[in-house]
Amino acid sequence: ASGIDAVTHALEAYASMLATDYTDGLALRSLKLVFENLPRAYENGATDPRARENMANAATMAGMAFSSAGLGLCHAISHALGGEFHKPHGLLNAILLPSVVEVNAEKALKRYAGLARQLGLSSGGDVVALRSLKSTLCRLRRELDLPANLMEAGIDIRQLEEKADALVSAALLDPCCATNPVRPTEAHIR
Repeated sequence: ASGIDAVTHALEAYASMLATDYTDGLALRSLKLVFENLPRAYENGATDPRARENMANAATMAGMAFSSAGLGLCHAISHALGGEFHKPHGLLNAILLPSVVEVNAEKALKRYAGLARQLGLSSGGDVVALRSLKSTLCRLRRELDLPANLMEAGIDIRQLEEKADALVSAALLDPCCATNPVRPTEAHIR
């Protein structure tokens, strides 16, 4: 799931309230490298050193982008869930990211759509491009054999519901929310 973490880092930096031309360039190049190399690195990592090198570069560029621009709601929720249920951070990000992109599209639709077009994921209007971005994230998650939801990741839904208030509070207090394009609410997190 570490490759998908590069996607989350880059997308959250790109949508951040503190994004700049510099962080956008790093995030865009990182995402391009991930979409071109992650499935190959996952399937043939031992025999495809170029794909592995490109993924290392993508992860580094995404890290440079979010170090300056910050992260967002996906990380805030992932931190809360990971701390409570002891699930890997990248795995939780992979599950949450398409939903967070949907929430953030309230303010960042044009940014996400423009990004999807720059990555060659869509040539359509903003809503179509957003849908293409989200479907690409879901397809990538499937290609990496990652679970599609929290239940598939082994989180007991009854426990999740019992701890929901504390998890929502923890996510809302997470510093990553400060740079999210949409001011997160309890409803967004639930």
